[in-house]
Amino acid sequence: MVDATLDWAGVSSAQRVLDVGCGLGGSSRHLSRRFGASTEGVTLSPLQAERASALSRAAGLPCAFRVADALALPFADGSFDLVWSMESGEHMPDKPRFVHEMARACAPGGRVLLVTWCRREGRLSAADSALLAAISWAYHLPAWVPMAEYETLFRQEGLTGLRRADWSESVRPFWRAVVASALTWRGFTGLLRAGPGTLRGAAVMPLMQAGLRTGLIRFELLTGVKGQS
Repeated sequence: MVDATLDWAGVSSAQRVLDVGCGLGGSSRHLSRRFGASTEGVTLSPLQAERASALSRAAGLPCAFRVADALALPFADGSFDLVWSMESGEHMPDKPRFVHEMARACAPGGRVLLVTWCRREGRLSAADSALLAAISWAYHLPAWVPMAEYETLFRQEGLTGLRRADWSESVRPFWRAVVASALTWRGFTGLLRAGPGTLRGAAVMPLMQAGLRTGLIRFELLTGVKGQS
């Protein structure tokens, strides 16, 4: 998926990459290998930052990770020629600040690339709102927004040449596979060991399937280039 996303956005090179919401650093390491780039990843989890650093050291890659708030990035303006965020935007409680910080950290002529879960455009029915509320409760998510809101924010931050794509249908099989794996004996015992938080998340996986099936939940991409100052 990382390679497909980069190809779709036309990213052919990068020297310094910021991975916003890096998790265990998988995207950072892949970007470093593909482009020979140095990468910085930020996460709110000290455990994730520690594990991401250990994996990257073992791989001999120039990837650094730190605990930091994506809404107040600890980097100077224009520090990165590629600012990347995959499946973290949905966790951000302040979307305007999130987009502002990514654009601020991006160098003139650099690219911001966002891949995120969002909701469909337009007004929601009571049933739609209830389904999203249940998923948000399980995964500790703030309010869902449509991709059009991100597009507006990208333009307000001066990003140009915007491109958008909807890959919802392509990712639908993922959730079927996750649910199927949870129903195996190994999957079930693993969930029990993981504790109530993970069990709660597993319980609403069928709701993600339902949201994708009806078009309420979308998996979309958006990219733009920061103008030359």
